[in-house]
Amino acid sequence: MKILANDGISKSGIEALEKGGFKVITVKVAQNQLENYINEHSIDAILVRSATQVRQELIEACPSLKLIGRGGVGMDNIDVDYAIDNGLHVINTPAASSSAVAELVFAHLLGMVRFLHSSNREMPLEGDSRFKDLKKAYAQGIELKGKTIGIIGFGKIGQEVAKIAIGLGMHVLATDEQIDFESITLDFFNGQKITFNIDTVPLDQLLKEADFITLHTPAQEDYIITASEIEKMKDGVGIINTARGGVLNEVDLIAGIESGKVQFAALDVFENEPNPEIQLLMNPDLSLSPHIGAATIEAQERIGLELAKQILELLR
Repeated sequence: MKILANDGISKSGIEALEKGGFKVITVKVAQNQLENYINEHSIDAILVRSATQVRQELIEACPSLKLIGRGGVGMDNIDVDYAIDNGLHVINTPAASSSAVAELVFAHLLGMVRFLHSSNREMPLEGDSRFKDLKKAYAQGIELKGKTIGIIGFGKIGQEVAKIAIGLGMHVLATDEQIDFESITLDFFNGQKITFNIDTVPLDQLLKEADFITLHTPAQEDYIITASEIEKMKDGVGIINTARGGVLNEVDLIAGIESGKVQFAALDVFENEPNPEIQLLMNPDLSLSPHIGAATIEAQERIGLELAKQILELLR
């Protein structure tokens, strides 16, 4: 059986699949050529990340497909219901990338509160001539310990964010339309464990009380954060989006930054990927990364192995 890993797969994932008798193809096929390629090569399964779209039209046109795999959590680039209704298996790896995304949240957050996203621009240019001025400009950082983080979406990634926040001494508020309560366990290097029980709260309470707000929801039809929600937040709030473009209104975010309501903001995802709006890219108050939440060596290894395990169980 043939598997097209169109957005790539880890070496360990390939080895596991090949050991199970599958042929893995890692050629990157352009979106408009996928139908012909799948049919010409009688592809049984296609594996994607966030780049490749697997829509109803493609599924209809490719009768050899038996499985669609998403390396990651969100499946908004796949017509899941249609695929399942037509007998295809649809799989993803919801836990494999959780730690990677959660760590990126704090990479942005720790950098922002100490103005590293800005000082890393300025030091190479003026560090030799304006050292004392830059030191003064960036000497008003704050600490995360004792601050409150608001987590919108308390699934696997949101819970990983909570674990790191607790380790840093932060207070945790979480909201989720589907989850009322979660027990999360912190595993330490020496084998010790501590479990924390967290009750979710209404969104309005989180907006009013959180010093920093991080988004961890699937793609939505409407924005979760707009000017209306930003107005309810604390003055000087920090907002981080590593979830999906389109859950945060970027125009309203920029307005909040310009008004001073929002002091810190970080984006790993954008409404107009892969061409983010220029006013975002040029804004010195934003900490930016190019959709790399799950892009760690360790996460990609876990994703590849998890996909391979599920495929072997379903198709072998």
